[in-house]
Amino acid sequence: MVKEFEDEVMRAMDKVFEDEMKKVSDTLEQDLLISLIGEVNAGKSTTVNKIIGEDIASTNPMPGETVSVDPYNIRGLENIKFMDTPGLNDPNDENPKKTLEFVQQSDVVLFFLNAAGTVFSDSEKQKFSEIEKHNKDILIVLNKIDAAEDIPSIIKFIKGHTKNKYKVIPVSSKTGENLDLLKKEILLLLEKKGKDLLFAKSMKEKSSAATRWIVGAGVSAGIIGASPIPGSDVLPLTTLQVGLIVKLSNLYDKPLTKKAAKDMIVITATQTIGHTLYRQALKFVPGAGSVIGGTVASSMTLALGYGVKYAYENNIAIDYEMIGSLYEKLKKREKNA
Repeated sequence: MVKEFEDEVMRAMDKVFEDEMKKVSDTLEQDLLISLIGEVNAGKSTTVNKIIGEDIASTNPMPGETVSVDPYNIRGLENIKFMDTPGLNDPNDENPKKTLEFVQQSDVVLFFLNAAGTVFSDSEKQKFSEIEKHNKDILIVLNKIDAAEDIPSIIKFIKGHTKNKYKVIPVSSKTGENLDLLKKEILLLLEKKGKDLLFAKSMKEKSSAATRWIVGAGVSAGIIGASPIPGSDVLPLTTLQVGLIVKLSNLYDKPLTKKAAKDMIVITATQTIGHTLYRQALKFVPGAGSVIGGTVASSMTLALGYGVKYAYENNIAIDYEMIGSLYEKLKKREKNA
């Protein structure tokens, strides 16, 4: 029976592994363009350096330091381009025109406002309106909150003048406050475009992106396992789990073979819930069995994801006993929920 189960997983792997690897490879070959827009001294370059965790953008307190639209590339990920644009109120009249040329091509536009200055001045409103016509994938970055008061009122003011269409993220590039929230919102926008892995690879701190993918896979696995549709087999959940493992291996730059991926899935299944229960969960037993299947599929996928993440982050072999223990905790928590 165990051999039969392994063979079935292997057949499923033959169908999905190469597809998932190609999908990720194609994603990583895409260009990713993020434009940084705002008036001079809004802290665009400093914020980018903090997001990436490396000084890739030059900073200078003098207004007008950025006089052209230049890409900042990351070593090893040259297809990620942070376009540090001249200030919208730059004395060089040609610079704002150059900025707008890049807006339409951008995957994400970060529109910076200075919380310690005249927030959303008439000129900023005008420029924002122009940018909005070309691209609506905008995040409003309210920077320098460490030097301002009554941030909630400022945010309310900004949202009122943008008709509540866009997220406003209050940050401090000086102290690092809320920069994780900004990264999360960038990832959410890029996820819709299938480019979140590329951005996540550029960050020194990768844990939050990995956790988001794991949680998302757990939710999807629960839906697969709880579905009342008959005739399901190993393929749907295997596809989901392989996709998760492939993304994690690429995020942490860990090589992954088809055999290694198969072993992760088979060993996790047999050592946590057993191959028989795994198959029953995927066969969508009617009634209460469907709920059990959803809990089983979700908990096992979460345990697998967190186990692989922990191993990759600590550069150690995957501990299946730890995954089994984590599975029991997750299953209990989901049942109680």
